[in-house]
Amino acid sequence: MKKLIYVLSFFLPMVVFSQQSWYKSSPLDYLWLNVGDPNFTYGSVFWTSLAFNPANGKPYLAFNDFYYNDSPSVMTFDGMSWQYVGYPGFSGGSEGLCGSLAISPSGQPYVAFDNGQFPQGRLTVMKFNGSIWDTVGHAGFSSGYVWDLSLAFSNSGEPYVAYGDNGNAWKVTVMKFDGTNWVNVGSPGFSSGGADYTSLAFSPSDQPFVGFKDFGNARKATVMKFDGTTWVNVGNSGFSSSVVDFTSLAFSPDAYPYLALRDSINSLKTTVMKFNGTNWVSVGNAGFSSGRADYQSLAFGPSGEPFVAFSDYSNSKKATMMKFNGTDWVNIGSPGFSATPASYESLKFSLVGVPYVAYIENYGFGGVTVMKYDSVYVGINNFVKNPLVIYPNPAVTAINIDFRDDKNDLKNIEIYDIRGEIVSKSLTYKGKITINVKDFPLGIYVVKSRSESSNYIGKFCKN
Repeated sequence: MKKLIYVLSFFLPMVVFSQQSWYKSSPLDYLWLNVGDPNFTYGSVFWTSLAFNPANGKPYLAFNDFYYNDSPSVMTFDGMSWQYVGYPGFSGGSEGLCGSLAISPSGQPYVAFDNGQFPQGRLTVMKFNGSIWDTVGHAGFSSGYVWDLSLAFSNSGEPYVAYGDNGNAWKVTVMKFDGTNWVNVGSPGFSSGGADYTSLAFSPSDQPFVGFKDFGNARKATVMKFDGTTWVNVGNSGFSSSVVDFTSLAFSPDAYPYLALRDSINSLKTTVMKFNGTNWVSVGNAGFSSGRADYQSLAFGPSGEPFVAFSDYSNSKKATMMKFNGTDWVNIGSPGFSATPASYESLKFSLVGVPYVAYIENYGFGGVTVMKYDSVYVGINNFVKNPLVIYPNPAVTAINIDFRDDKNDLKNIEIYDIRGEIVSKSLTYKGKITINVKDFPLGIYVVKSRSESSNYIGKFCKN
């Protein structure tokens, strides 16, 4: 324990650093951290869809809100807590069990969902206009019931939605909003058979691609693209070795489509494949997760590496994230980093390149938690000459935090343990605050203070 405290003391100097001058040399600098409170929804939810607003950089989360009559709700993190965007359960009635969130280039959140009111089970898209949620086009515009929705914006700013279409034998249909109406992109029901786990993405050249579990090809994976006239296969249809689930499609920065999936021939483990221009090939080893994995969610990091998050059966169904480093798939932080079994993982990168994962607690029987893999020093972007003074240090019953350049603005103070978990949160306008630490376990703690004018960091030891 003494050796650990010594090492931490070396890496956690009690001064304010500029982001430019700080060098992160310890793996303890990066941890999985809760974004706001864990399990922050009022009750149980179904599905999660996470996105970042390009206008303000904030994370937004959509889900089916059981507390509000099973209707869709959207929340955003304001830097301190998760707040509803408009009214919770904004559709005003009982809705179906699938949906998808995307944010327009101008920063308007859009949500697609199956409508539980008349016409029941059909597709509706709504957007937040800054005050209320408005219907985009008309409600229930699909020809029949819908399933496994995927909403995305083209590079030119048009909303598209892909789904399994009951009006066309559960085959894939893609529609877009032309400014007045929702219109089919190519023929409706264009896949060879029914589809599950539709995942829509746009290539850098603005072509829509959709990946799915293809019942017309022995439930294997298929990816198709719209060539301007019709939907065509990308490589062979049914290209996976066996039955797949939880297909998740994304494009690499160098314009190759990648597909993450649960791979039945490899003991239901995670496999990621990419189209190399001719064939679909495995990225690293097929079935690279340590055990069965569900709810795969694929995204690319700022350096162009593929990342995938999933529910990890080898770690009590908790959330795990891995990345491909060019040779192997490696864990990001600890595998099974969530506090409880997780489901419906949704992975996205913030505008500054930080990975966030949203998931449902207790494997689908709880509320939503969002976590990020980031430095305990994140947010230190102002260089301040005077240090953040914390005393006594070591502390036994209480610490005093003295803000030497107090500007009487609101300060959000968070204390983290060495696992990166928040153990205390406070708000104050004062230039000095006292916090009770009597019941804290012995060890090293990191103090972060954020305000409009400055960001501070410090540490103390609890004896």
